Amino acid sequence: MAASLTLSLLTLTILTTAVAATNITAILSEYPEYSEFNNLLTQTKLADEINSREPVTVCALPNGALSSITGKYPLSVIKNVLALHVLLDYYDAPKLHKIAEGSVLSTTLYQTTGNADGNLGFVNITDLRGGKVGFGSGVPGSALDTTFTKSVRQIPYNVSVIEVSQPIAPAAILKAAAPKASDVNITALLEKAGCKTFASLLVSTGVLKVYTSAIEKGLTVFAPNDEAFKGADVPDLSKLTNADIVSILQYHALASYSPIGTLKQTKSKISTLATNGAGKYDLSVTTAGDSVSLDTGVDSSRIASTVLDSTPLAIFTVDSLLLPVELFGKAPSPAPGPAPETSPSPSPSPVADAPAPGSAATPIFSPPAPPRSSPDGAPSEGPTADSQNSTSDNAAGVLEAPAVVKMVLTVAISMFVSVLVS
Repeated sequence: MAASLTLSLLTLTILTTAVAATNITAILSEYPEYSEFNNLLTQTKLADEINSREPVTVCALPNGALSSITGKYPLSVIKNVLALHVLLDYYDAPKLHKIAEGSVLSTTLYQTTGNADGNLGFVNITDLRGGKVGFGSGVPGSALDTTFTKSVRQIPYNVSVIEVSQPIAPAAILKAAAPKASDVNITALLEKAGCKTFASLLVSTGVLKVYTSAIEKGLTVFAPNDEAFKGADVPDLSKLTNADIVSILQYHALASYSPIGTLKQTKSKISTLATNGAGKYDLSVTTAGDSVSLDTGVDSSRIASTVLDSTPLAIFTVDSLLLPVELFGKAPSPAPGPAPETSPSPSPSPVADAPAPGSAATPIFSPPAPPRSSPDGAPSEGPTADSQNSTSDNAAGVLEAPAVVKMVLTVAISMFVSVLVS
């Protein structure tokens, strides 16, 4: 009995730790040799992207190995390089040494940005002779001069952290230095993305200057497309004061750099540029699979596309105009159902003070409540990308790891309770 109780407690502890320890920042903080790498993941917001994905493998670089890119390139370029070190598949030491046909192209986080031409968003992993595993750019002809050094931390089938010898930094990424955020032409980008009405309002009201001055410290813009201004629920802007229009336009931006991965991780309400002493002007974020929506309290709008994601500036398009509660009030409650019909009396009856003795009062029943339909289930998040030509030695392709953990955790708890009862 004691042995069974110990085994149950040990299983429960291991599984609980595995479920909780999925924050890459927290994992790397236990290893001082990766402190610089960890700080860069935080600064570039890549940590949020990593935390929102499973399975994922992080190829960590020790502090000394980062000197070849830090201080030489802007943060936007460093972010792209580090994104190549995040593989959208699970690789531990045994799997690296058992790659089918000795080589595989693995999809990386950089591939998801839409800025990778050809195979630039892939990493070539090859099992070399002598027990070594080499890494290099997926671009044909690239050298495999980065090698697997050691395993750091694994949460089986979900998150793997391994160490590699030096950065995977193809010349195409290093040379494609993004322009300074202050030099970005916001209106040109918006017009090209189909947000001409929004861009025109930014210029005519002077809010564009507010956006521009906020860029250096971080700015995120949610731009309604032109169709959004034609919706039936859109207020007549010509009847609003200039101050109200300014507030609406500022309500469509955050004074921080928040790429899509960061938004997915957001649990509390976020303040917009319109926030002031007179009102909160905040937004709530909801996520369903890969879909991210913004809730104002009046309406909700889906983030439709990414126009620009370059630290410290992110620009997204949204499907509808965001209407703040401070100007338009909360969304109306559903209208009450119709009152029950009663048959009219031929003549008014006198109101009795009390029922006559011996008579039974007729109970009055409320009409039955309308049936409640269950809300449609939110779509579960499927895998975001698959490695090409990759084979897996684990069961991740059959069952999602969280489902497996949940099942085993349930069995462990049942064993624990049965042991206690016996």
